[in-house]
Amino acid sequence: MKVPSLRPVLGIQNYLENALQKLRLENEPSLFISSRTDTGVHALCNSAHVDIQRKSGKPPFTGPILTEALNFHLKPEPISVLGAYRVADTFHARYRALTRTYVYRLVTGVPHHTQLPLAEKNLCWPLRDTELNIRAMQEAASMLVGTHDFSTFRALSSETPIKNPVKTLLLAQLQTGQESFLQRHFHRNLQFLELTFTSRSFLYKQVRRMTGVLVAIGQGRLSISQLQELLEARDSLAYPQNMCAPPCGLFLTRVEYDESDLLPDPQA
Repeated sequence: MKVPSLRPVLGIQNYLENALQKLRLENEPSLFISSRTDTGVHALCNSAHVDIQRKSGKPPFTGPILTEALNFHLKPEPISVLGAYRVADTFHARYRALTRTYVYRLVTGVPHHTQLPLAEKNLCWPLRDTELNIRAMQEAASMLVGTHDFSTFRALSSETPIKNPVKTLLLAQLQTGQESFLQRHFHRNLQFLELTFTSRSFLYKQVRRMTGVLVAIGQGRLSISQLQELLEARDSLAYPQNMCAPPCGLFLTRVEYDESDLLPDPQA
């Protein structure tokens, strides 16, 4: 009989805070992540801010030294700090973000999930379809761009009553994914596709719900007019059951800020 593990499941924020604790700071560091991701969703790039104060007599960390120290304490976890910058006290990683970009990876021509290349396991949504109606998906994606009430495309959560469902989607784009080494040599029958979405912020599961609808349109299970009806319904319960895309194919790829927000306070 398999005994369940009693170890708590740690996220990236937990690992980063543990690494900060090992720096022996004067204060208790609290990390604020710009974008939270659900279980199974990946982040190729994310941002955060933290207030840190070194013990008396020690100079403030420089960006490169802090980056190196955190990466040392993060080993051997698959997490890497790409850079650290001193910013103004008013900066907030979540609320000062101008845009967030997510990419959803699809792969067609997979009769069974066990036939997916091992290197792609849990990194894309494998579809049995050998072909999708790309033109219809692109037309549908263009309908999502702009300012809409995306209530139908959000899952219910504790934030539902307080979060404004009106969002401005700046980009919704479908393109062919780059051919990988394994695909070129061993899996020529597979086709990778990437759906890219950019907005200042997204509702809970909005990207996965939009992806699920676009795939259904590509499969011929939904029409363009039905997508319009879903947008106009403005009701989370109007979303078709079992259509939400799984988390495994979703990647947070970019968080952008105004360059002036990434500069230190000149009066500090």
